Amino acid sequence: MTELAADFGKVAVLMGGLSAEREVSLQGGRAVLEALVRRGVDAHGVDAGRDVLSLLQQEHYDRVFIMLHGRGGEDGVIQGALESIGMPYTGSGVAGSALGMDKYRCKLLWNGLALPTADFVMLEQAADLDRAEALGFPLMIKPSHEGSSIGMAKVESRQQLEEAWRQAAGYDIEVMAERWISGAEYTASVLDDQVLPLIRIETPNTFYDYEAKYQADSTAYHCPCGLDTEQEQALKRLAEQAFRAVGAQGWGRVDIMLDEAGSPYLLEVNTVPGMTSHSLVPMAARAAGIDFDELVWRILSASRVSG
Repeated sequence: MTELAADFGKVAVLMGGLSAEREVSLQGGRAVLEALVRRGVDAHGVDAGRDVLSLLQQEHYDRVFIMLHGRGGEDGVIQGALESIGMPYTGSGVAGSALGMDKYRCKLLWNGLALPTADFVMLEQAADLDRAEALGFPLMIKPSHEGSSIGMAKVESRQQLEEAWRQAAGYDIEVMAERWISGAEYTASVLDDQVLPLIRIETPNTFYDYEAKYQADSTAYHCPCGLDTEQEQALKRLAEQAFRAVGAQGWGRVDIMLDEAGSPYLLEVNTVPGMTSHSLVPMAARAAGIDFDELVWRILSASRVSG
């Protein structure tokens, strides 16, 4: 592991970008940049546009800390581009990033491995609404390739289903309907491929949506999560299985629901989680005795050339 700040060389913190999660990315990117500078790293913020590769080469950067969320940053695109120029970067490789970002194919993989996840169907045309309705209301509607709960909606009727599908289709041509799970939501943060203490999320909103994640003061985060040791360890093992199954590495987050009977259901993998003041990975790291600056340092120390 790298010991000295100088060993990292010149580091670009990629943030912003072109996705619907641009503002959240800028917030987290600035926090990461400040932490690296405090640790003596020669780090610079880079708002990633379409010319980002040429800029990285022209400015002689040595490695990249990826804080881009959503498409172009979390889906394997920037990872593959960086590999094409041989530049080390943080987080998961191309395959792990692409699968983690694709909710539908991620769930297909989990199903194939007999890992628990709620029943779901892809909505590609109006005829698919019948298949979704057959799952039973309520349902969660999700764009397959968006993060931060963008475009998501809970629906309780055929009319709401159709409206939510058309709205979500404005974000992504691939939209998924998923059986609604009633129960407690947990998140498992991963650092150095180890699962940190679980956090239980509690919100007065219908679900943990964009407003609850980034704006509301009413969202409660419980760490310790309230489960007994055996239950928490079981969820940690499930999260680790789910994380490894998609090929994710280094750091990330796995979201899980427990239904009212206590059965777990995997929701999704995040391979570039948020790093804002409301974010979950820094919270879990603190519970494990790792402050924000050390967390950022450790993520950068694990930066990689290829996936």
